[in-house]
Amino acid sequence: MINVTMTKGFSAAALGLLRVAVISPDLRVADVDFNVQTTIDALQQARDAGARLALFPELGLTGYSCGDLFRQAYLLEAALQGLGRLIAATERLEITAVVGLPLALDGRLFNCAAVISHGRLLGLVPKTYLPNYSEFYEQRWFSPAHVATAEQVVIAGQAVPFGTSLLFAAEDMPDCVLGVEICEDLWAAEPPSGRLARAGATIILNPSASPEQLGKADYRRALVQQQSARCIAAYLYAGAGPAESTTDVVYGGHALICENGTMLAETERFHFGTQMAIADLDLQRLQHDRRLNTSYAAGGGPDALRTVPFALGGMDAPFGDVLRRPLSQTPFVPANRAERAKHCREVFAIQSTGLARRLMHTGAQRVTIGVSGGLDSTLALLVAARAFDKLGYPRTGIVGITMPGFGTTARTLGQARALMQALGVTAREIPIHAAVSQHFQDIGHDPDQHDVTFENAQARERTQILMDVANQVGGFVVGTGDLSELALGWATFNGDHMSMYHVNAGVPKTLVRYLVEWCADEEFSGETARLLRAISAGPITPELLPLQNGRLQQRTEEAIGPYVLHDFFLYYHVRYGHAPHKVFYLAHCAFAGADSRPHRFDDATILKWLDVFYRRFFAQQFKRNAMPDGPKVGSVALSPRGDWRMPSDASPALWLAALEEIKQALAVVGG
Repeated sequence: MINVTMTKGFSAAALGLLRVAVISPDLRVADVDFNVQTTIDALQQARDAGARLALFPELGLTGYSCGDLFRQAYLLEAALQGLGRLIAATERLEITAVVGLPLALDGRLFNCAAVISHGRLLGLVPKTYLPNYSEFYEQRWFSPAHVATAEQVVIAGQAVPFGTSLLFAAEDMPDCVLGVEICEDLWAAEPPSGRLARAGATIILNPSASPEQLGKADYRRALVQQQSARCIAAYLYAGAGPAESTTDVVYGGHALICENGTMLAETERFHFGTQMAIADLDLQRLQHDRRLNTSYAAGGGPDALRTVPFALGGMDAPFGDVLRRPLSQTPFVPANRAERAKHCREVFAIQSTGLARRLMHTGAQRVTIGVSGGLDSTLALLVAARAFDKLGYPRTGIVGITMPGFGTTARTLGQARALMQALGVTAREIPIHAAVSQHFQDIGHDPDQHDVTFENAQARERTQILMDVANQVGGFVVGTGDLSELALGWATFNGDHMSMYHVNAGVPKTLVRYLVEWCADEEFSGETARLLRAISAGPITPELLPLQNGRLQQRTEEAIGPYVLHDFFLYYHVRYGHAPHKVFYLAHCAFAGADSRPHRFDDATILKWLDVFYRRFFAQQFKRNAMPDGPKVGSVALSPRGDWRMPSDASPALWLAALEEIKQALAVVGG
């Protein structure tokens, strides 16, 4: 296997990836020396795992549950001395950390988070909202941030920025900007993190000490996810563990890492000893989504905040080819069976509702649809059946037409006939051999020349039949092509590319098969379900080349590449706008490893088909610019009236040049 970490293009900075840790360390209440040492030990463990940023709980150097011991100057001084030891440790370990401690300033006591990095104390952020209800009585000891009179504090002879208006910007990773809020701040009506995110913070860190009670963990988890989504940010949350005092409440040590609403990692609660969760943040994804989201841009900037520069360190080093974040080979298809069924249920409802609405608008109670016995046309036929059921129309208004040609196999023809009969639609069979042969004679094409003219003439003949029969019955044509085919231009212009309503336009090829299988499991039964499973098991082919001894001579994926790769490329190219080196790197991590995943491709194969993807995606935009209406079902859509606007004449040169650089760097010959 080629080691992708050998080139600079796969450094953490180039990939926009940052490994972080949230830690709930072992603790003894008011034993600062012990707490500092366990924090240093945890930092070492996090650094050994490749983390560059670590978050610890609220008031972790003393313990959150010290009570009136916070009035002891001796404890406060010990915390400051402990902070000094931690600062020195970060220099040795080359890591950035956020830790909690009490800080006396101008006759007041503040609950603070200290941001330390590579031997420097970068700043101190006081808590804004102090809970003083139920089991909480923080206002007995602490003052809220807004009463502070100083914007800096002198610690060990160093003037350190102090306040809630601080951002910490990594100079060696421009997309990394840290903002800090503390525990209750997140639970407020207007958390400080919103202001920090609008000012540019991409990572929000929350040192916390939230005690457990029935149902609170789910609420806490939802709160973190929702705030990370609102801020389009990563949200790191580290809660105090069960070693805190249990006089009246119990702490669980709940620590979470979330990115734009997606939970990447979390610790198990109620475990003694140090607990840690580690994940890789994708900061490029966050910045892409912020640029894409006009609501975020319209939010405007808040009052000027103070920015403290620092360096994460090691950002030019190879990142490695093992990711600590979810990375599916099929990003359009959930791996979990229950989640996948829920996903399919939603997609199928969107498709069938969209078609039903179009039927209502046009007043049509009849449609035509080409039924080949393959996956795409099967899904479209099922959608049509469900749409007619929704409206109470008889399924006989669906005119399914199977049009056997030169490459049609007995298997698919038999499946098409049987499926139409099982669904109770009006079935017609119109062979196209004679019409296409006549057309070849009319235009002077040698029928033994099996080129693009040979193939496209069949597709256009089928579309003509569908359109004309639709006129006969007073209906319209339901299209069958899918999102992946649109991305690659794997459709005949003004052939299968065209219809009056394109129900599969938002469904990628890797999801089509699962949708058909889900329909067999949940929507249909008996003979229909049996047929759907048989169709799902068949090969992907347009069946346009003549059979030899009754056998297929054409398989789509042999010509244009595996759809599982193309859908992966499509997802990261369109959804997140990733550069070629990032798309390749993620594909390498997903497909080139030696684990037990269902699909495996080496780097040369990935690069070969990625080259094909870019060439076809750019060259075939003219087809997408002329595509018919169809419902968007997911976060990736290519309608020129919706999510995707691209000139037909755009050049892929920039992307292809990047691929050439990757090939040369990895010593891969050819494409």
